[in-house]
Amino acid sequence: MLFSVGMYLPLETTFAIFVGGLFRWATDKLRDRQNLNDAQKARVENAGVLTASGLIAGEALCGLVIAAFRGVEKSQGSKILPEVFADPPLWIGAIMFVLLAILMVWLPLANAGRPDEPAPPTAIM
Repeated sequence: MLFSVGMYLPLETTFAIFVGGLFRWATDKLRDRQNLNDAQKARVENAGVLTASGLIAGEALCGLVIAAFRGVEKSQGSKILPEVFADPPLWIGAIMFVLLAILMVWLPLANAGRPDEPAPPTAIM
């Protein structure tokens, strides 16, 4: 599926999928080092999926807010957003990337729970 998606989506989009896979790989490696039981592994996976889904939804909402600002700017003819949003420094993006990487790996592992807790329900397909 990733190959077919890569055929029509720009590199920025497919690279984000690749980076998400790297985060998942790092989480799985750290999870396996902790010797978690199956219930804890399921909770780690669920927390990772929920975290990623929340970030995707947040990115979509931020895109809508920025589009609204751009629409108001076009109609008024003046800038509303600060200049830093027009040409952000690279180091700010690098810091945010590292913080997101830490969040995406640490948060699911922190939600593994205790070994005696029951496993979360699984999806029925």
